[in-house]
Amino acid sequence: MMKVHKVMGKFRMGKKKGEWQRFSKEVISEDEEDAIEKVYSLLGSKHRVKRTNIRIYDTEEVDEDEIEDDIIKEKIEVEE
Repeated sequence: MMKVHKVMGKFRMGKKKGEWQRFSKEVISEDEEDAIEKVYSLLGSKHRVKRTNIRIYDTEEVDEDEIEDDIIKEKIEVEE
């Protein structure tokens, strides 16, 4: 069964010594490891950030009533 995980961390903006930008991203995944992999993929494709410039501090499973992302809420409701 797919679950919603919240992944929190920061990534470096810019080519060389850019500023660190904090992020908190909710993703649908089977486990924490899959959630982390999806966040690496999303940040890399959207912001052109390499994995070495992404620091993940925490992951947690999110209950359905605590989901903040509207798109994730809709996808969870459709699956049920």
